[in-house]
Amino acid sequence: MYHKITPLFVNKLKKALGEDAVFTETETINAHAQDHTEKLFFPPEVVVKPKNTEGVSKVMKLCYKHRIPITVQGARSGLTGGALPVLGGVALSMERLDKILHIDAQNFQVTVEPAIITEHLQNVLKEQSLFYPPDPAGRGLSYIGGNIGTNAGGPRCVKYGVTRDYVLNLEIVLANGDIMWTGANTIKNSTGYNLTQLIVGSEGTLAVVTKIVLKLLPYPAFNLLMLAPFYSAEEACAAVAAIFQAGITPSTLEFMERDALDYAIRYVGSAPFTINPEHGGQLLIELDGNDMDALHKDCEKIAEVISRYRTDDILFADSDAQKNELWKLRRNMGNAMRQLSYAWVSEDTVVPRAKLPELLRGVKGIGEKMNFKSLCFGHVGDGNLHINIISDVPVTVEWRKEMDKAKRAIFELTKSLGGMLSAEHGVGYTQKGFMDVFFAENHIQILRGIKKVFDSRGILNPNKIF
Repeated sequence: MYHKITPLFVNKLKKALGEDAVFTETETINAHAQDHTEKLFFPPEVVVKPKNTEGVSKVMKLCYKHRIPITVQGARSGLTGGALPVLGGVALSMERLDKILHIDAQNFQVTVEPAIITEHLQNVLKEQSLFYPPDPAGRGLSYIGGNIGTNAGGPRCVKYGVTRDYVLNLEIVLANGDIMWTGANTIKNSTGYNLTQLIVGSEGTLAVVTKIVLKLLPYPAFNLLMLAPFYSAEEACAAVAAIFQAGITPSTLEFMERDALDYAIRYVGSAPFTINPEHGGQLLIELDGNDMDALHKDCEKIAEVISRYRTDDILFADSDAQKNELWKLRRNMGNAMRQLSYAWVSEDTVVPRAKLPELLRGVKGIGEKMNFKSLCFGHVGDGNLHINIISDVPVTVEWRKEMDKAKRAIFELTKSLGGMLSAEHGVGYTQKGFMDVFFAENHIQILRGIKKVFDSRGILNPNKIF
C-alpha cells in the first residue's frame, strides 16, 4: 500500500521546502522516533520542519502523490504513541509554526499556530487578564496542536471543560494538500456538520492543523487551594461526588493515592507537608472566582462534606509558593513513576464520578489477582482516574504480556461501570487493541469510514486508533 522513501523523493522535499527543512541524519531521526510512551521507538525515514501552512501543503501533496505515510508531530509528549511514525515514512514536525498570531481581547479570542507551548500561551494571555483554562499536566512542554489532537484536559476541566470547548475554528491541510478552514470565529454556529469538533481529538489521522482560533475567558481574580487527607483512598473517591451534590463546583478536584504521592516527593525532592503513613489518599481542591467571601463559604461547605468521612486536618495553602509546591507534586506524578520505576504502564480511564470508589476497589482487586502494583491519581472531579501499573524490579517479556491482560481486565471493569477507554490521552498506538472492549464492529466501521473520507489513501498517521 505504501511506498518507501527514495533519494529522489528526499530531493523533491528539499526542493519544495528548502535544504534547511529536511533532515535525514541519525540524531534527528532518532529524536523523532520516540515520545513519552515507555519503550516505544519507531524511526521515520525523513523528518521535515516546514515554516508555514504552504510548506505543510507541499509536503502533503508529495506524500499523497507518492503514497508515503506521514505522521504529524508536536512536542512528542504523548503517552500512547500517537505521534510516532510506526510505519516509517515522513515525520512532519510542526515545531516551527510557533507564533501567537492575534489576540482579540475585545472578542475574547486568540489565533495561534500549533507549536505554541500551552503554558507559554496561558502566561501571555494572563498579562492581559485573559484566561485559557485547559491545563494538561505537561502544559509546560506540550503544544496546543497536540492538545487539540487528543482533546487534552487537565485539572481545571472539572469546572471549565476540555480543549474541545475552546476551539472555535481551525485551519487544516487535508491529506491531498488542500487547505481549508473548518468553521467560523463565532461562539455559535449551526451551519452543517461540525468539522471543527470532528478534527479535535482525531489524533492527526484526519488532517494537519496549522492555525487555531481559541475562545478565552476573563481571568479569575482569586483562588483558594486546600489539601484534604483521608485515611481511606476509597473514601476520598467517594467524597468527590458528595462535594458536587452539596452544590459546589471546584475549579480543580484531584486525587492522589498515598504511594503515588510518595513517588512524587522522591522525584521532586521536597514537600510542603509531612505525609502521615496512615493516610490512604489526598484530595487537592481548588476554587476560583471573583468573590473571595463566596470562595471562603464554599471552602466551609467542602470541609463540612469531608467531615462525614475518616479524615485528618485540612491544609490550606496560604501563599503562592505553597500552592506552587503542591501543584508541582501533583503535576510530576507521571514523571516520577516513569523515572523511578523499572516499568511504567499508564492508563487513562474515566467513569461517572459516583463510580470512582468501585473503579479504585476493582483495580486493586485485579492487581491482587494478577500480581501487579498500581498507583492511582487523577482528575477525579471529571471521573478521570490515571491508573499506573509499575514495577520496582526489572521486568521480563512475560511480565509485559501479563500486563496486557491486566489492561484488558481494567478496561472491562471500566466498561461495566459506564466508563470509557481514554479521557484525555487518546487511543494512539498502544490502546487501539482495546477498542473492541468499548465499541461494536459497526461503530468502528463508521469511524473507519470517516477516516477514509478525509484520507482516502490512508497516509495520515497510519496504524493509529484502529
